[in-house]
Amino acid sequence: MRSNETGPGSGSTADAALLFLRVAASLLVLAVHGLPKLLHVRAQLAAIEDPLHLGAPLTLGFAIFAEVLCPLLMIAGIATRLAALPILAVTVVALTLVHPHWSLEQGQFAWMLLILFGTVAIGGAGRHRLRWPAIERDRP
Repeated sequence: MRSNETGPGSGSTADAALLFLRVAASLLVLAVHGLPKLLHVRAQLAAIEDPLHLGAPLTLGFAIFAEVLCPLLMIAGIATRLAALPILAVTVVALTLVHPHWSLEQGQFAWMLLILFGTVAIGGAGRHRLRWPAIERDRP
């Protein structure tokens, strides 16, 4: 049973915090990574690292999916936990395969993304989200 309180630690405060977290983190990824890739696809195809040897088009396609579509889903609160996973995957690949030589200081932005989207993956969307009755049954 949930409380109707609005003070610190209440459901509405936690829901507001989850909304702020997922929107702020998603806008950050969109601005810094997603939109530049989307706007400069040709240049990105020539420059993108392909550590898993999937080919530049597939690697770039997955990166754009993870850094454009998934943040938009998270902003709306649609499939939030699931949408956080591709961003986490791209970030882990970047840290472990593309830039394994980075110090903690050099990789701090990537580590911050892991913390932010890991928290979103654990916490979900909260109550402030678009509701899709066909896929959300029995959710508060």
